[in-house]
Amino acid sequence: MTSLLPNPDPITIPLVFKLCSFPSPRRLFSLRLRLRLRRSSITRNSSSLPPLVVTVSSLSATAAKPTRWREKPELAESDSISLLNERIRRDLGKRETARPAMDSEEAEKYIHMVREQQERGLQKLKGFRQGTEAAGAGGFSYKVDPYSLLSGDYVVHKKVGIGRFVGIKFDVPKDSSEPLEYVFIEYADGMAKLPLKQASRLLYRYNLPNETKRPRTLSRLSDTSVWERRKTKGKVAIQKMVVDLMELYLHRLRQKRYPYPKNPIMADFTAQFPYNATPDQKQAFLDVEKDLTERETPMDRLICGDVGFGKTEVALRAIFCVVSAGKQAMVLAPTIVLAKQHYDVISERFSLYPQIKVGLLSRFQTKAEKEEHLEMIKNGHLNIIVGTHSLLGSRVVYSNLGLLVVDEEQRFGVKQKEKIASFKTSVDVLTLSATPIPRTLYLALTGFRDASLISTPPPERIPIKTHLSSYRKEKVIEAIKNELDRGGQVFYVLPRIKGLEEVMDFLEEAFPDIDIAMAHGKQYSKQLEETMERFAQGKIKILICTNIVESGLDIQNANTIIIQDVQQFGLAQLYQLRGRVGRADKEAHAYLFYPDKSLLSDQALERLSALEECRELGQGFQLAERDMGIRGFGTIFGEQQTGDVGNVGIDLFFEMLFESLSKVEELRIFSVPYNLVMIDININPRLPSEYVNYLENPMEIINEAEKAAEKDMWSLMQFTENLRRQYGKEPYSMEIILKKLYVRRMAADLGVNRIYASGKIVVMKTNMSKKVFKLITDSMTCDVYRSSLIHEGDQIMAELLLELPREQLLNWMFQCLSELHASLPALIKY
Repeated sequence: MTSLLPNPDPITIPLVFKLCSFPSPRRLFSLRLRLRLRRSSITRNSSSLPPLVVTVSSLSATAAKPTRWREKPELAESDSISLLNERIRRDLGKRETARPAMDSEEAEKYIHMVREQQERGLQKLKGFRQGTEAAGAGGFSYKVDPYSLLSGDYVVHKKVGIGRFVGIKFDVPKDSSEPLEYVFIEYADGMAKLPLKQASRLLYRYNLPNETKRPRTLSRLSDTSVWERRKTKGKVAIQKMVVDLMELYLHRLRQKRYPYPKNPIMADFTAQFPYNATPDQKQAFLDVEKDLTERETPMDRLICGDVGFGKTEVALRAIFCVVSAGKQAMVLAPTIVLAKQHYDVISERFSLYPQIKVGLLSRFQTKAEKEEHLEMIKNGHLNIIVGTHSLLGSRVVYSNLGLLVVDEEQRFGVKQKEKIASFKTSVDVLTLSATPIPRTLYLALTGFRDASLISTPPPERIPIKTHLSSYRKEKVIEAIKNELDRGGQVFYVLPRIKGLEEVMDFLEEAFPDIDIAMAHGKQYSKQLEETMERFAQGKIKILICTNIVESGLDIQNANTIIIQDVQQFGLAQLYQLRGRVGRADKEAHAYLFYPDKSLLSDQALERLSALEECRELGQGFQLAERDMGIRGFGTIFGEQQTGDVGNVGIDLFFEMLFESLSKVEELRIFSVPYNLVMIDININPRLPSEYVNYLENPMEIINEAEKAAEKDMWSLMQFTENLRRQYGKEPYSMEIILKKLYVRRMAADLGVNRIYASGKIVVMKTNMSKKVFKLITDSMTCDVYRSSLIHEGDQIMAELLLELPREQLLNWMFQCLSELHASLPALIKY
């Protein structure tokens, strides 16, 4: 009997005929007719159909099947088993099948490692304050200092909800003659006053992850139940997020590779670095070295530091470590300009090692050059490959890739980010960023991603003077004239190509004797390359460009940048663009012009305010935090914005997150072996004789079903779908048999080892904790089942309205466990 689980590749299966019994003339006629129809169909559609495959079970079934079980195949699309299968495929299809099972002991070891990682991450990124009261692990709090609030700011009181800050005033309490400072907060139905000390403990700043900072409504002092529901919803979302993160991180920790050897010639390579490393740089060098030479799991480290703070040097040392061990390294940049600069820097640095070959894959190359490079990459003749997102294409086949360096990850699209993420289970990944995307920052803050923060500026760096004002031509001319008078060069940046020509005409008229050029992404490759080269050499004094110069361009003599229509740039983009100047020891200027403040959105005003505040060197990390407050962050498994943050605001959300992180082991479910689960319902339906004849060997099929259920939920779902695909919708008695298997499988996954009924009471014996039970029931969509379930001791109980017959009772259990099981993808099941 052929298995009903998914068949292997049809091309490799030979034609198989059943030899156990000779078919009757009627069957032979049916078979010939079907094969003839099949052959004619293949002739008509030969270009699109796969080769003919006939298996033992499909051949015998095809010859013998009566039509009664095929009459209404559409019924299978709407029954309860199909709905459950559809949910399982949606929830588990992309994640569960790709991950091998992990036993409880192994999970315990990895959870301990994750907890240590969280503590290290929080200490490094936020600064550990010994002895400070903390919200969760890490020694810091997101609570707001009331003195830092402005009148009109929205705040969150942990117990009452969202209100509007009015001010701080002195008032005399009833039981005292001494005046005290009170914080006054306006709510939907009145004004509240809190003693200053109490406010410091319970208030958070309110930030929303969408277009506006305004909350939908203010909370009510007279009824805090609405706020409690919103807080509960946020807490449930956080708990799911935490355990999802934990599961993802646990499986990443299981990936193994041999540590790289410590190469004695690394000292010669590092000696080529012409500057004295800052303390932060030295720590970053040490972190990366330990990741590569002392750990057995692939590195996934974020290097966060301002432009010119030495991130590239960290990457160069990592590349040398990997390449000298015989592996390939890929350097991925968002723009061709930055990729070319990386190529030049790497080529120069590795010029003393002729055995290490460096290649650039870009649109600047001819087709023949590209093909040659692709072949060299495949054969391992290129050790370091630099390029843009084309390096992630299916045509690029690496011989022995060991390291991926990603510069400015926030500049890549969703598909590129997903491709980058796919590398992280097999190769070491180093991400460089001055302003990491909020999602990356979030992972670093929670400790689920290693991060090194370079915040100390090099000794010769001077803060960039930022000038923010409405656009006037006189101001532009004055700014450019000041820079040209001291022998410098100027960047003039616009958000779109469309306005470049107009600005070119204006500047040529204002500065007729000055060399001016344009640069944008749609220029011919040679023209763009030549323009950038001439600007780097100082021959071009004013470069009018788009944000193609946003990342990596290092022109020491360019110390003034003019950015027009700043409201159309993102906060991280503005910070990066401002970093194009001030690379030398001269004072640099960034002029940010907007058309009219009255035309700007609240979000644009917030960005400009944040940029004004972050004027000092090394504040890219703080700016990324502000960016997270302004525009939110994507969920871990997708780029969509999470609405759950908006329920409570980002600051309280993070405090609840860290609290949940410290208790993640309480959110585990310990499944029980399938064969130990007892379903005490005396129900053994008889299959109709027609269906028995139709299946020919029903006992073997039922044994297959039992084996699939014993393995896991995914296998049982696949078995059921294949059974229906081959034989059509099963009769009701067979459906009862399948439902009993599903109930046992779901019970095993939920940690339930026995289910029985006593009158109107259904009892499930379980090892599930009350916290996990609450998390699951809070997530249930069906009020009927949620309201009927209670957890007492080692039992989950439900009281039905009346005592049900056995088959109806089984259906109730099937539906109830389906609702409970739907929350399992968000729990750690070890």
